[in-house]
Amino acid sequence: MGTRPSDTRDEDVRLSLAARDREQLRDFRASEARELARTAPETAVGTLDRAVDILNAVEAGARTYTDITRVTGLSKPTAHRLIRALEQHGFLLQAGAAGYALGPRLLSLASSAMRELPLRDLAHLAVERLAKATGESAQLYVRDGDERVCVDAVESDSELRTIVVVGATLPLTKGSAGKVFLAKAADEDRRRVLAGLPPEEAVRLARTVAATARRGWADSIGEREAGVASVSAPVLDATGGIVAAVSVSGPANRIGALRGRRYATAVTAAAREIEAALGVARS
Repeated sequence: MGTRPSDTRDEDVRLSLAARDREQLRDFRASEARELARTAPETAVGTLDRAVDILNAVEAGARTYTDITRVTGLSKPTAHRLIRALEQHGFLLQAGAAGYALGPRLLSLASSAMRELPLRDLAHLAVERLAKATGESAQLYVRDGDERVCVDAVESDSELRTIVVVGATLPLTKGSAGKVFLAKAADEDRRRVLAGLPPEEAVRLARTVAATARRGWADSIGEREAGVASVSAPVLDATGGIVAAVSVSGPANRIGALRGRRYATAVTAAAREIEAALGVARS
């Protein structure tokens, strides 16, 4: 028995409808996949990459929310979410009209990294030479939050000498090494540290820190401990940021104001020697 023409037409229509349905289903699934990809949560790696992009942008000079989104290419909601998270963790801070700046948590991480052996190993010979050249005890400090930590020390051969043990934690607001760190700190960070002092003391320290920034070294007499004096200079990285502070310290009757100025040459030379050991090229 043969197939009727109407049956053939019905079969053609059915096949055509089925093909159209399959095509529509493919289109729907493709559209659905694109939407899921657009709205799916970021992976941890993707989020980290974008957060680092923001930190890099701020380091390069992007200070406003608009600048950050322009430089990174992030959408405004994503940039806003990540900036807030970085602020909460201390990696960014909002410095008023100046906009965003790198936060103090980065300083803490940097100082922790600098306490590892490579810095101490590379700097030790220069610290030894400084102690021998001056006849005083020499130290190397890194910053840790609002404090400084001694990561290397070479004692003087003199019977009357100062001793700072490796691992000792000292304030930023007392002593020449603290002034060196504050002189290289971001303005907002420095103001925050000074705000924790009595007003008259804050004014005095602000003046000496400004003088430190101008001349490139600092001295102190009896600030941290009566009868003790010190002279310090900054060890800088390739961008001019501070890595560490190198110091000499001794009895104040041996390191007075005049001798402190003379020691500044030796301390500054030791800082440059450490920079060269770290691979920092200076013009």
